[in-house]
Amino acid sequence: MEILNKIATHNYFVIDKYEAGIALNGCEIKSIRAGKCNLKDSYGLIRNNEVYLLNMFISNYDAGNIWNLSETRDRKLLLHKNEIKKINNDIKLKGLTIIPLKLYFKGEKIKVELGVCKGKKTYDKRESIKERDIKRENNKISKYNY
Repeated sequence: MEILNKIATHNYFVIDKYEAGIALNGCEIKSIRAGKCNLKDSYGLIRNNEVYLLNMFISNYDAGNIWNLSETRDRKLLLHKNEIKKINNDIKLKGLTIIPLKLYFKGEKIKVELGVCKGKKTYDKRESIKERDIKRENNKISKYNY
């Protein structure tokens, strides 16, 4: 099961991708397994040489009672020190942003695919919409030719 951030590829150019672990508690993991998670407005931030994911929405687990935490709390991401340094240099020097692209299971563990991204302008967004429409039309034509 994957939870995708569909808006990220529409609003940003993805320059580099990283796979990171995420520190969660038990109730949050159960909610993610149930598919009650949203990456839409979330972004990454580096504080004290550690990467945090902000505004990721994980719904409260119904049977979690007192163990439920805030739904949009900051969550620590687990990356190697050299990866954090590289991401930090890209952010400071090139003015890029950390955006989560997808959340998925790798065995028993939950992983986040992070993208170091550059924001698109409105004309870039229009071009990507045109390319998507052209690809869709070509698929329709090739489907009917067989």
